[in-house]
Amino acid sequence: MRESEFEALVREGFERLPKGVREKIRNVALLVEDEPSAEVRKREGLRKYETLLGYYQGIPLSYRGDNYGVGPTLPDTITLYKLPIEDEAHELLRASESHDFKEAVTKVVRDTIWHEFAHHFGMNEGEVSEREEKRL
Repeated sequence: MRESEFEALVREGFERLPKGVREKIRNVALLVEDEPSAEVRKREGLRKYETLLGYYQGIPLSYRGDNYGVGPTLPDTITLYKLPIEDEAHELLRASESHDFKEAVTKVVRDTIWHEFAHHFGMNEGEVSEREEKRL
């Protein structure tokens, strides 16, 4: 998939978050990279054959105090990793009767955005997993 097409799916995925959720999001940049960097892989303790679909870095909303944003404050980042997301989409297609690659990528992007913004709102991995089970 071309990068511009993938980036459009990321924008659409963000727009599919509920309006009330989007309105609470402040100072977050959505980024696209091919794969997690060596630094992220090391920080997350990933093994050779493990990867990430997305990665949140920043100060979750629930931890921001009254002084947050006083002075220069770099934005939080949510990075979506294009190649692992495409690999996951191929896996979805193998497990289904669908052959629509773009639809599969759209689903993985949407789910990854939801997951990473849950971290932005202060949920840990266990809480995100619980919410995902209820959501899906």
